[in-house]
Amino acid sequence: MTQAAPTLFDLPAPKAPEPSYLRDHRKRLRERFLKGGAAAMPDYEMLELVLFRAIRRRDVKPVARRLIEGFGSFAAVLSAPVDRLAEVEGVGPAVAAELKIVEAAAHRLAQSRVLGRPVVSSWDALLAYCRTAMAHRETEQFRVLYLDVKNAVIADEEQGAGTVNHVPVYPREVLKRALEVNASALILVHNHPSGDTTPSEADIAVTRQIQTGAEALSIALHDHLIIGGTGALSLRAEGFL
Repeated sequence: MTQAAPTLFDLPAPKAPEPSYLRDHRKRLRERFLKGGAAAMPDYEMLELVLFRAIRRRDVKPVARRLIEGFGSFAAVLSAPVDRLAEVEGVGPAVAAELKIVEAAAHRLAQSRVLGRPVVSSWDALLAYCRTAMAHRETEQFRVLYLDVKNAVIADEEQGAGTVNHVPVYPREVLKRALEVNASALILVHNHPSGDTTPSEADIAVTRQIQTGAEALSIALHDHLIIGGTGALSLRAEGFL
């Protein structure tokens, strides 16, 4: 049986064109960003630029402001879990995906400045990478940087994720993986979501357990970094190693 051709009543309604004031606003923001970079723009306007792709034909400023008010900063918005983002009015799957893509791109860029490079000559880049990856997480994460004989980073791996103030760490697994990748040295890194980088007794204890095991395997433990919201603490610099 031949299907009848669609009539005008069957066709979807055409999408309304983007209002000129929104088009002009988006154009001005993009031009200002290209001319002055991120330094010329507050956090909510940076978010607007990201949201342009996910939200078409609507003013994204209210969503951007709600996100900043809810999480505190551009970086904190990007780092927020998807389920928390979804609680914000106006944030759907497309917006959450766009934010997570930008976050992943930032992590990959920062990581590219660390992997394969000696940590001695790229220490600032290493700290920047760790802060980018971990400073704004809402739960603790423990990761290990594995280094070769030239102290170049050959692997960066998450060993555990936990709660807001605890993450399980298994020294045996850390050292087992070091042998698997033929690492000559390690740098331990974890974050404190509270922002306070003061090491806990558990932080110090697990560091010394890993150090003792590593020394038995002729593997050096260079440092254990604790990442907070605005800085980092070195357990070696504080005399714990």
